[in-house]
Amino acid sequence: MSVPLGIIGGSGLTQLSTLETTRQQVIRTPFGEPSGALTFGTLSGRDVVFLARHGYGHTIPPHQVNYRANIWALHAAGVQRIVSVASVGGIRADMGPGVIAIPHQILDYTWGRKQTFFEGPDQPVTHVDFTHPYTESVRQVLLAAAQHAGETVVADGVYAATQGPRLESAAEIDRLERDGATVVGMTGMPEAVLARELEVAYGAIAVVVNHAAGRGESRDGIHLEDINRTLAGAIARVRRILESLVQIDGRP
Repeated sequence: MSVPLGIIGGSGLTQLSTLETTRQQVIRTPFGEPSGALTFGTLSGRDVVFLARHGYGHTIPPHQVNYRANIWALHAAGVQRIVSVASVGGIRADMGPGVIAIPHQILDYTWGRKQTFFEGPDQPVTHVDFTHPYTESVRQVLLAAAQHAGETVVADGVYAATQGPRLESAAEIDRLERDGATVVGMTGMPEAVLARELEVAYGAIAVVVNHAAGRGESRDGIHLEDINRTLAGAIARVRRILESLVQIDGRP
């Protein structure tokens, strides 16, 4: 049975407490093991499937996530659309701690990650259009869900995906800003392009948990304890947006 909506949880969302779980399933893929078993259940009465990107114990760092296996497993489960939740650092002035954004563009600075399903001697060279990396219909329903939930979000964002697991230097953030980035994270790629290759609609909720290096309260350094406090409050708001999403979205 297909499940229309898949949710990938990042830091701070290793489980979806409001999900009424019906079963868990380990899905084997041609690309190795996903980050964990898929959790099937209902959210506000609608069928969804949840996967913790970093594992359910948050043990997998960003550069070691098996993105191909994760996206393949969700696709194999019949997921038609994916909503990714990720914590980010804020670069643009309006992207302060606690802000939630629905990004519309990506800059990819990662390296060495498996970026495609189409590789190997028996695979044809395959190009996919990536002009608009996030599916606009998913973006729009996320914006509508936030409004329905009474949560204020920033309706755009250019997500700079960096390699990690270390945080960036202030000079690197300066470069990202010159390139047009408004937020910075470590997991946005290759997740988005892999979903595109499998023709699975994909959108993201970016939770700003700190000013990026050299900005605002992070001018002289980033304090991880502050990130955890901000994340705890913001994730509660993300849960409300996700609940609203399945309530207002007919597919869901």
